[in-house]
Amino acid sequence: MPSPAYLVLENSMVFEGRSFGRRLEPGGVVGEVVFTTGMTGYLETLTDPSYYGQIIVQTFPMIGNYGVIRSDFESSRAQPMAYIVREWCEHPSNFRSGGDIDSLLSEEGIVGLCGVDTRAITRIIRERGVMNGVIISDPADVDMDSVKRYVIKDSVASVSVKEPKVYKPDGDARYRVVLWDFGAKDNIARSLAARGCEVTMMPCGCASRQIESLRPDGVMLCNGPGDPADNPGIIEELKKLTETGIPIFGICLGHQLLALAMGAKTQRLKYGHRGANQPVRDMKTGSLYITTQNHGYMVVPESIPEDIAELRYSNANDGTCEGIDYKTIPAFTVQFHPEAAAGPLDTGFLFGRFTDLMEARKHA
Repeated sequence: MPSPAYLVLENSMVFEGRSFGRRLEPGGVVGEVVFTTGMTGYLETLTDPSYYGQIIVQTFPMIGNYGVIRSDFESSRAQPMAYIVREWCEHPSNFRSGGDIDSLLSEEGIVGLCGVDTRAITRIIRERGVMNGVIISDPADVDMDSVKRYVIKDSVASVSVKEPKVYKPDGDARYRVVLWDFGAKDNIARSLAARGCEVTMMPCGCASRQIESLRPDGVMLCNGPGDPADNPGIIEELKKLTETGIPIFGICLGHQLLALAMGAKTQRLKYGHRGANQPVRDMKTGSLYITTQNHGYMVVPESIPEDIAELRYSNANDGTCEGIDYKTIPAFTVQFHPEAAAGPLDTGFLFGRFTDLMEARKHA
């Protein structure tokens, strides 16, 4: 039987539930509590490196109904500190399923909490902003000072590959792409390979000259966890890379890092954008897209230098920056995920825009 467990937020609010997944250790597990609104794709959520160091709250009431399908994972392991759901499904029904969510969390060493009012937790975060929390067996044992002091450290280095990794397309490679790995979701590499790209994933700590030595047709800057400003070394190397003329496509954290390298600023959002239902408007065409997002920081629109870049995409809910087109370099970036799995697929055409950039450089 699951044992009682509690979520204690740093504002001292307590939610009683039941533990599942990994057994709770004395002192509990501390993390940054965030919510995601996706109705499907819980496996992709659990294995998204951008959730490193966080406690995920799923707003959808039942999780685990289609089981565990490892081919749907976005990385080799589960990434969050802990996982909170209203109800987890003990008996999944799916011909592809290879297990249940409880067993997965146990194998991956992730603490789960169920039986809590996830919508109430979500409302608190929306009103008061993202905050730290701890999942623990006894609220009386909480060291609130340590909970409040918790900070996600070395997030990008913790999830990036340590050695180069190559993805081959099914047929002949038309383009060579370097995927600079800050915590990439696997579907980014798959999406590029499906468009004829041979993808070399490089560690986050590599230098611009190492990327240049591979003679790529383009560079992909991927998603990843944490505060973009915590990566000054990467930002400096990005500045050097922008001087090479190599086409660049940035997604999520990659979007933010290139903006910082080009003189813009970033800031933390109150509670972030996490889920598969974020509306984004193309400022150039007026088209509206539904996108998947997972980020707690944004590029400040007013900080984008007008002589070198322009705002291309904007969030239709709150007006935040969702994408930038650069004028002085062959580059564009987006805050959302065009490679989104389990969807939506509205913006997959952006990979075609990237290959067009690479093709144009080949014939320049």
